[in-house]
Amino acid sequence: MVDKNIYIVQGEINTVVGAIKRNARWNTHTHLDEERDPLLHSFSLLKEVLNNITELSEIEPNVFLRPFLEVIRSEDTTGPITGLALTSVNKFLSYALIDPSHEGTAEGMENMADAVTHARFVGTDPASDEVVLMKILQVLRTLLLTPVGAHLTNESVCEIMQSCFRICFEMRLSELLRKSAEHTLVDMVQLLFTRAGGMSDSSKWKKQKRSPRPPRHATKVSPGTEQPATNGTVMPSNITDGVTFIDAPSPISSGNSENTSSAVSPATDSGLELSSQTTSKEDLTDLDQVNSLGFSAAIPSSEPSATEHPHQPEPQNEGLRVEKTQSASVESIPEVLEECTSVTEHSDSASVHDMDYVNPRGVRFTQSSQKEGIALVPYGLPCIRELFRFLISLTNPHDRHNSEVMIHMGLQLLTVALESAPVANCQSLLGLLKDELCRHLFQLLSVERLNLYAASLRVCFLLFESMREHLKFQLEMYIKKLMEIITVENPKMPYEMKEMALEAIVQLWRIPSFVTELYINYDCDYYCSNLFEDLTKLLSKNAFPVSGQLYTTHLLSLEALLTVIDSTEAHCQAKVLSNIHQQEKEVVKPSTETASSTKEPNNERVLSEGKPPSVVTELSGACPPTSGCLMADQMKQGCQDLEGGSDAAEKNIPRKPTRFSCLLPRTQELMEIKSKKKLLITGTEQFNQKPRKGIQFLQEKNLLAIPMDNNEVAQWLRENPRLDKKMIGEFVSDRKNIDLLESFVGTFNFQGLRLDEALRLYLEAFRLPGEAPVIHRLLEAFTEHWRKSNGSPFANSDACFALAYAVIMLNTDQHNHNVRKQNVPMTLEEFRKNLKGVNGGKDFEQDILEDMYHAIKNDEIVMPEEQTGLVKENYIWNVLLHRGATDEGIFLHVPPGSYDHDLFTMTWGPTIAALSYVFDKSLDETIIQKAISGFRKCAMISAHYGLSDVFDNLIISLCKFTALSSESIENLPSVFGSNPKAHIAAKTVFHLAHRHGDILREGWKNIMEAMLQLFRAELLPKAMVEVEDFVDPNGKISLQREETPSNRGESTVLSFVSWLTLSGTEQSGMRGPSTENQEAKRMALECIKQCDPEKLITESKFLQLESLQELMKALISVTPDEETYDEEDAAFCLEMLLRIVLENRDRVGCVWQAVRDHLYHLCVHALEFCFLVERAVVGLLRLAIRLLRREEISAQVLLSLRILLMMKPSMLSRVSHQVAYGLHELLKTNAANIHSGDDWYTLFTLLECIGSGVKPPPALQVTARADNDTGAQSDSEISLSYHPSDVSLDRGYTSDSEVYADHSKQGKMHRSVTDVDVVNSGWLVVGKDDIDSPKPMAGLSRQGPSPLVNQYSLTVGLDLGPHDTKSLMKCVESLSFIVRDAAHVTPENFELCVKTIRIFVEASLNGGYKSQEKRAKSHKYDGKANRFKKKPKENSLRRSRASSQHQSHSHSDEEDDESVPASYHTVSLQVSQDLLDLMHTLHTRAATIYSSWAEEQRHLEAAGKKIEADSQTLWSNCWCPLLQGIAWLCCDARRQVRMQALTYLQRALLVHDLQALDALEWESCFNKVLFPLLTKLLENVSPADVGGMEETRMRASTLLSKVFLQHLSPLLSLTTFAALWLTILDFMDKYMHAGSSDLLLEAIPESLKNMLLVMDTAGIFHSADSRTGYSDLWEITWERIDCFLPRLRDELFKQTVIQEPVPSVPTEPHPQKPVAPALPASAAHLAPLEKSSELGASGESPVGPGPAIRGASGSPLSAVASVKMSPVTDVPPHMAQSPLILQPLASPLQVGVPPMTLPIILNPALIEATSPVPLLATARPTDPMTTSEVN
Repeated sequence: MVDKNIYIVQGEINTVVGAIKRNARWNTHTHLDEERDPLLHSFSLLKEVLNNITELSEIEPNVFLRPFLEVIRSEDTTGPITGLALTSVNKFLSYALIDPSHEGTAEGMENMADAVTHARFVGTDPASDEVVLMKILQVLRTLLLTPVGAHLTNESVCEIMQSCFRICFEMRLSELLRKSAEHTLVDMVQLLFTRAGGMSDSSKWKKQKRSPRPPRHATKVSPGTEQPATNGTVMPSNITDGVTFIDAPSPISSGNSENTSSAVSPATDSGLELSSQTTSKEDLTDLDQVNSLGFSAAIPSSEPSATEHPHQPEPQNEGLRVEKTQSASVESIPEVLEECTSVTEHSDSASVHDMDYVNPRGVRFTQSSQKEGIALVPYGLPCIRELFRFLISLTNPHDRHNSEVMIHMGLQLLTVALESAPVANCQSLLGLLKDELCRHLFQLLSVERLNLYAASLRVCFLLFESMREHLKFQLEMYIKKLMEIITVENPKMPYEMKEMALEAIVQLWRIPSFVTELYINYDCDYYCSNLFEDLTKLLSKNAFPVSGQLYTTHLLSLEALLTVIDSTEAHCQAKVLSNIHQQEKEVVKPSTETASSTKEPNNERVLSEGKPPSVVTELSGACPPTSGCLMADQMKQGCQDLEGGSDAAEKNIPRKPTRFSCLLPRTQELMEIKSKKKLLITGTEQFNQKPRKGIQFLQEKNLLAIPMDNNEVAQWLRENPRLDKKMIGEFVSDRKNIDLLESFVGTFNFQGLRLDEALRLYLEAFRLPGEAPVIHRLLEAFTEHWRKSNGSPFANSDACFALAYAVIMLNTDQHNHNVRKQNVPMTLEEFRKNLKGVNGGKDFEQDILEDMYHAIKNDEIVMPEEQTGLVKENYIWNVLLHRGATDEGIFLHVPPGSYDHDLFTMTWGPTIAALSYVFDKSLDETIIQKAISGFRKCAMISAHYGLSDVFDNLIISLCKFTALSSESIENLPSVFGSNPKAHIAAKTVFHLAHRHGDILREGWKNIMEAMLQLFRAELLPKAMVEVEDFVDPNGKISLQREETPSNRGESTVLSFVSWLTLSGTEQSGMRGPSTENQEAKRMALECIKQCDPEKLITESKFLQLESLQELMKALISVTPDEETYDEEDAAFCLEMLLRIVLENRDRVGCVWQAVRDHLYHLCVHALEFCFLVERAVVGLLRLAIRLLRREEISAQVLLSLRILLMMKPSMLSRVSHQVAYGLHELLKTNAANIHSGDDWYTLFTLLECIGSGVKPPPALQVTARADNDTGAQSDSEISLSYHPSDVSLDRGYTSDSEVYADHSKQGKMHRSVTDVDVVNSGWLVVGKDDIDSPKPMAGLSRQGPSPLVNQYSLTVGLDLGPHDTKSLMKCVESLSFIVRDAAHVTPENFELCVKTIRIFVEASLNGGYKSQEKRAKSHKYDGKANRFKKKPKENSLRRSRASSQHQSHSHSDEEDDESVPASYHTVSLQVSQDLLDLMHTLHTRAATIYSSWAEEQRHLEAAGKKIEADSQTLWSNCWCPLLQGIAWLCCDARRQVRMQALTYLQRALLVHDLQALDALEWESCFNKVLFPLLTKLLENVSPADVGGMEETRMRASTLLSKVFLQHLSPLLSLTTFAALWLTILDFMDKYMHAGSSDLLLEAIPESLKNMLLVMDTAGIFHSADSRTGYSDLWEITWERIDCFLPRLRDELFKQTVIQEPVPSVPTEPHPQKPVAPALPASAAHLAPLEKSSELGASGESPVGPGPAIRGASGSPLSAVASVKMSPVTDVPPHMAQSPLILQPLASPLQVGVPPMTLPIILNPALIEATSPVPLLATARPTDPMTTSEVN
């Protein structure tokens, strides 16, 4: 079966032949004519061939193509016929009739290309001619784009391109045709560059032979001349004999007018050359006669060539990013069939769509003659390079031949080229790209035509996107140019240019890691601009509208800034998500990404062309691909299948810049580089003014060595481009710096350079000074170095020197305008003549001189600083290229996200400023959202990197937009509610605070300000303004109190403000709020609800400590002042603070100090009572209640409760309710957590102060530290109270520790004692030894809780202020809670408990109204002195100050029972009864409690710590004080209480446990309990209830006698028994006369009889020694009784006979003797009377029962008054055994009774005193206290 293709060819033959015959010139139809016609003849031959075959592939393609090609070449055919032949050829190509694998294909393709590019035909009219041209274009396109096109040679491809360019640029052709040519070119460029991506940059093509191209194509191939390939080679394009198709050739050459030296090879057939010298910088001399698309009338006969070659382009390496590549030897091609082209993937460069390209240098293509049968080399890089060079030359704006259309065309095609392939892979293209392309593009940026400007921006983008690593300094220049365009203020500059420039920057900014690379490669390079920093500043500035109107430029600038933020945020998010923090640490793996960053699969282009990718592979050739790119892909796929694994080409390892230690330097290293760069810039500036100064500065900063290292300095001079070249010249040529000059010259590499070339390089580095000697020096150094480098050419140094000088002279002569005006420039001959015989007597080589002459003449050696205009530009550009070639030009690629932290720290300021501005000014919803998302991203990044300053700044900016701070309160709800922008801002602020609160610091203050505003405007949720309260029945109160300002006790300003706000709301209330306002308020409330401000408090437990501390600091800073905050604000903040503390109980220790100080400040420094003080007190208690469960903090919390004791008593009493209730709750919930005695002391003291109005301990009162308002005590100091000896007092202020420690100093007085005190104190003076030396007393290991309390009084001796009965009740309730639960009574609190009960007893006496007499003040001591050893003088000064300022208050006598309401009485009655019950309970349980403690502590070794459960301890610590307390209630004015108390007292005294007491204790029972009670009852306690009093007195006296009798036997053992007995008799006497009724008159004698009888029975009165048989006691007794019951003796002892007794007492009784003289003599016996050892041990001295006496005159023992006057200092403590007998004096109680003649014991119970301070006779020198300090 015959191949269908044969029929196709036959059909085409018939069509063309028919057309030829129809042509008018063939009028004969003879066979002979047809034979003669060469065209018809060849067709008939072809027909015969075709008839003899069955497969078209049996013949060579050339055979069936030749006749058609001859028609196309023929000059005699008309347009339509040529057109038909072209159509036929196009069809053959389209139908793939030509087998790519056929051997002859290459030859056939070559012929076809040649024929079509040289088509000739007879022109008719322009329109039909254009049709033929159109068809030519079509064939050329199909030819190049079908698979067989790969066989074309470099020359053919260049000719094809040229033909298209000719049509494109011929302005006389119609636009349609020109545009078609342009489209064809686009496709071709796409194909070539897409394939170029994988071609090797082999240079072998230069050495290949000429392709067969005989001039007239009729003869056989004849070997032509071989062309040496030194300068590149010329590539001819045959335009034959010059019959031109278009008459007037319009040249399109381009170049820098210096094209003269391009060598035209003689081998070119005709005039069109596409050439340029590789060495020179000419652009091109290629298209001089481009337009001579000639055709002629001859019809050549072409003959088929016999060789056939497979489809075999140059072998490639795939994926090659390396400059040097393997290249299969071209000669071996025919044998190797498998090796097919592999055009690479665009080595992961940006896809075909977005790549940009560059113009390379010209290279001429060799046309080398080939012997027949040698393979034609398929095209490769050479033609692509030539095309690239030509495209670049088209973009040169300085070339006058380049019209705007041509420049635009060039840019468009370059865009396509760069989009198609990574041009940088080919070294030869890269050279063009770095130099001419960049140069032209930058020049185009300053043209005014927007289309060119835009096109060049696009090409620039493509360039820098994929090839920036090769273009470091070009990129710097580009960005500077863009910045210039953006900032220029020129009114001519169109707005669109600025906008485009900004868009270009934004587009670059968006390239992943581009910004980071700018920072690393420029900002962190000593000698580059700070591109990133400057651009950021510029963008930020540009984002601020000057006019207030937002334009696109502003938004673009913002967008660029946000790009950095976006990418950083994305990286942070990614890190957060994947938790891969080692990203920074990973070594960058050298990856292909370093070449370019984006990849797009190639088939994207396919899809965009509307074909599914699968189609590509099936393109069997039946139809040509639609685009060049697709074709290249298809070729690639074919080759990859064959080639397989050549992917593994070597990878390019990125080079490391010398300034870095590794490829990814650490931030620290970058910081060092940047600071060094700053110094270098400063040094450079100084050098440019005065070189020495600059060098010196750098030496000072350690950047240059001291002394000067010449090599180092020379290197610096060479590499620093900022240095002034003139200054460098002066500095190195200075005579002093000869050595430096040598080093400087040594930095140049002159090897292999001609003398003038070396000199050119040398003179570029500095400005040659004008003085001859200096020039001489500089040139001498230069020639020496040059000769060494080049192996000493020329005769000697002088010859060399002279030649160098001659070159400089020649340069001046040729180019200096002043010289040229006067002389004609030197010719070559003159130049040679000048140098005759200079080379050591001989001449220099003439060729060299000629070369030098021309080099200088054509290209001036430009001196720096001298040039202007284009010359200067060229100079600057050359310097840039030179720098790029050194190591400085290394551009480091970094993985995205490498230095985000550094970039962010530099951009956040400008970005947040810009965001704020745009947010503020814009009304557009999308822009506002964009700004907010920018804020959020900044927040996320700052949180990720922990940059709190950034976050604070951000919050502060956003807070401004919430409108919360600026508005007045009354407008706030409506303004805020109706402002959606404020809503967004508020939500954002709160959202960010919730999310990233951890890194918030300063910003908390702003958030709290906003919260305060919301609070004032009542917009906060209810839960936030309700707080706990102890007293309120609901347990909660609202902080927003509804009251008038007057009773809020605020300053006038505040009340005025609140009046304003109130009146504002009232007025609107009268009108009723408008619906808008209501709606606005509703919106505001809704918005705040979404903000969820409460979450800030509840979530604070998750905050980092530092942030938490800042938050608390912000809250603490809100204290009431005149301007900003009122009391309610402070209360609100305080409540938030407390809630936060409670949320953070787990780590409260870290924040406690600050909170404590704040509460201290609020409570103690408050000037007047107010709501805030109350909240602070409640807050402190709430904290204590909740925190006591935490072991680690409980001690500090309890210590902090002392703040309450530091409050002014008046304030404390105002909050007594709250405190009482709070303490009750605290004890109920936490009693078990309180362990130390000090803490119990605090609590009980508080209970006392609150319940009974006791003044807080003066030591704690703040007046002691007037000089320290800040309350600057720290917990550490407080805790020091446990080691007070460490606290030194030279600080000038008092620490809490000392204040707290005071109460526990033992035996030291609170204030200094002066003589005045001595006179007023009513004390017996006791020797100082008794006070100063505590004597340990067996069984009493712990001193009593308040050893200085007068033990002989029933009261505690404290000055009680007014108290509140409810508080007292609550306190008693608290006490009973402790007492009734044995678990809560501990050794630490027992004695305190007892004391507090006694104080409450005192307070509740007579229903709480204290008796009218002034009470003596007494100070409380905690007797645990054994814990503290402190020097006596330490606290004295402050103590004196404290006490002197704390005056005791006398209570007015007018307080009457009548004024008290009835309910009060029932309550107070209840209190007294509770107290009695408590005392009784304690009393009865004391023994068991103590014994259980003793049991527990038995294992303790230290006797000092042990608890003894013996009677002595029990008595002193427990029983005695409790009995005194019960006894005091026996003196209550209320009968009920008195009776109940007496019953309890009786029960207590007679209780079984007390039987264990010994005589001494019983004696003290009389002295301390019964005698004081009886004394008190003698007063008129209850004037209203006379009968009741009688009964009380009777019961009391009866009790006395009962107790006496019950314990008679132990009492008898006392040495002081007689005194005791006499005292009892004394009381009997007084009681006889006390009552008005007969009750006592009857009861007393009965009791007395009882006692006497029992005593008598016991034989006490009997004495065997005495004469009478009766003891002295008998005598004394009766002597005393006879005074008031003279007849009693007769009644009882009638039988007894009494004789005169002989007194045996030490002093004789002289009844009539005056008392005064007796006193001094007996003064020695005034020592403490009974149990002196006990007194000494506890450091106490006897104190009389305060209330009974009004002064010396009314005293029952006036004598005592005079005794007090003479201080006794010498009494030895052991003299107490012999009682002192004194003469009794008349007392007012004994009116009508004769004076007693018998002495009585001086009983302490009868000594009255008004002060507890014992006297020391002389001020001791160790005591720094003096009278003056007291006052």
